[in-house]
Amino acid sequence: MMSKEEYLTKAAARYEALQKLNEQKDFYSYEAEFEKIWLDLGREVLESNISKVGKDARKKTSSGPASVQSG
Repeated sequence: MMSKEEYLTKAAARYEALQKLNEQKDFYSYEAEFEKIWLDLGREVLESNISKVGKDARKKTSSGPASVQSG
């Protein structure tokens, strides 16, 4: 679980990038860069709160023994 201090550190690391958005000439560029910054922060927060994402997104882990259906 991420602490408040860890979150604030991650958010503060992106402060300069957010301020540079004001230099964008058009709204499309502003929005595209803004989205990248927040998606990156969101990914880091999610990974910190859950766990690290595996290399292979298709790989599934077993959460317990396989269930057997009676029939």
